Amino acid sequence: MKPVALVGVVLIVAGIAGLIVANVSFTEQKTVLDAGPLKVTTQEQHTVPIPTIAGVAAIIVGLGLVFMGRKA
Repeated sequence: MKPVALVGVVLIVAGIAGLIVANVSFTEQKTVLDAGPLKVTTQEQHTVPIPTIAGVAAIIVGLGLVFMGRKA
């Protein structure tokens, strides 16, 4: 498989995954107070939204690269 077509397939898979998974969440642990033997921490949860248009654009560009890779 040509490298251009391979990049296209990766973009298609990433675009489909972006459409299926709308948000990516992760938890960050921060130290609030560190005074000698006393250590206070807190956990903050962050959510990063994945725009639908980004998934659609990745699929369209990936399809274009696959077709370009087949022609060349």
